[in-house]
Order: sequence, then structure tokens, then C-alpha cells
Amino acid sequence: MTRRAGQVLLALTVAIGALAGCAPADGNGSAATDPVNTGRPSVGRSIPYELYTHCGIDEARIGSTYFEAETPLSDGSGNPPEGWGNPVQRGTMTLTSGTEAVFTDDAGHEVRFRARPGADAPKRVCA
Repeated sequence: MTRRAGQVLLALTVAIGALAGCAPADGNGSAATDPVNTGRPSVGRSIPYELYTHCGIDEARIGSTYFEAETPLSDGSGNPPEGWGNPVQRGTMTLTSGTEAVFTDDAGHEVRFRARPGADAPKRVCA
């Protein structure tokens, strides 16, 4: 592959990842096409989860349900707060009821989410 073709391919991959990642998806807040984030835990069970943080912490998709953060987190400019990974933070998601979930990670972060009844798309898509 030539250098120019490689640069174009890299740029397209990053752009697609950014657009897809801003639309939280099946399982973890990553893109719906992300096979890592397609599972929905049963109530009380934790699953590995990559929380999409690039545009701040505001929403997660678990299975086919969109959840919103009880307290959205950002640096004030639409980015994750200091100490969070960007574009994702790896951790676990635990469904605490049919409508509530908690994300935790090894860094000590905890974010509580509530289901958005009837939601079939993310609240916003960032780039």
C-alpha cells in the first residue's frame, strides 16, 4: 500500500470510528457495529463494557436500550473529564434493574444510568 493510500485509509477509519462511536451502541456505548459491545447482562450481572467517552459521558446503549447518565460528565467543552480515557473507558456495566445500570472501572469511576423509554436512537451524534 502506498503511503498516500495508507493515510486515506487511516483517515476514513478514524472518521467512521468517531461517527459510529458517538452513537452509543449495542452493549457498551460503542458503535452498533462493534461486536465487543453487543451483550445485555441479566439484572445483577456485570459485563465488560467500553463506555464511549469522546464527547463526554452522557449516554450508553445496553443491548437495544438507550440509557442516559443520571449526572452527565464532561470537561465543559464536550470532552471527558480529566482522568477518563478518550475515546473510550474500559470497565464493567451492571444492570441493577430493568431500567437502571452502573458503569464502573479500575480507576474508581462510577456512572449511574437510567433507561430512556421509547428511545430508538442516541440523543446526539458527535464528530
